[in-house]
Amino acid sequence: MPLKPLPYRQVRRKLEKAGFTIRSQRGSHVKFVRYHGDEVRTTIVPHHRELSVGLLRSILRQAGLTPSEFERL
Repeated sequence: MPLKPLPYRQVRRKLEKAGFTIRSQRGSHVKFVRYHGDEVRTTIVPHHRELSVGLLRSILRQAGLTPSEFERL
């Protein structure tokens, strides 16, 4: 199933289900962090009404998630 634009609220919930927590915010950009053993994953998500498909792909790449893993969350 291809990605589609999603609201920030939904992206935040899915990232939190994947183990990410909000670390900080600067302006409209929110930093999410996940610690897994020695690995630390950080992704920056803009707090916008809707996040485009290209931006979602970038967020998923930073988070180390595939689109199908993200959809299942």
